[in-house]
Amino acid sequence: MWIYEKKLQYPVRVGKCDPYMARLLLEQYGGADGELAAALRYLNQRYTIPDKVIGILNDIGTEEFAHLEMIATMVYKLTKDATPDQLKAAGLADHYVNHDKALFYQNAAGVPWTAAYIQAKGDPLADLYEDIAAEEKARATYQWLIDMTDDVDLQDGLKFLREREIVHSTRFREAVEIIKDDRGKKRFF
Repeated sequence: MWIYEKKLQYPVRVGKCDPYMARLLLEQYGGADGELAAALRYLNQRYTIPDKVIGILNDIGTEEFAHLEMIATMVYKLTKDATPDQLKAAGLADHYVNHDKALFYQNAAGVPWTAAYIQAKGDPLADLYEDIAAEEKARATYQWLIDMTDDVDLQDGLKFLREREIVHSTRFREAVEIIKDDRGKKRFF
């Protein structure tokens, strides 16, 4: 079903060691509106959605895993040369004590990822509107992350991710119209 290319979807560069920014990026790694939650949400919803839009959920869900890989790479690069004192100053002392510099699915506040983040109602329109909202929240978070760093290399990767969220939102809006058109033809709403 998938072919894995051993390269990132978009190059990840960082200009400096910045554990505080790495901490903030954890929001997109293991947060409620982050990449893991999005990937699992979409790949789960595809089983109860009409055939005409399964491909959209599958495509976007798969791409979200590529985004997760990019975020992981950013966090790794931002912390790989950090000292324990720098991690402590960035608010990552608890993380360091539990995981060293290993990635762990948690948000920026250190709250572990939970399956409760994943929405699946079983109604195609309800699920797709949830997906649109998720993409818009992720877009907003990426903008705020861009605003929090002066590292132009890091901003470049974050801008790429922000723009992909806009594309995903647009594709989900198209899927809503497909479902609405299909329902209209069957004369039930």
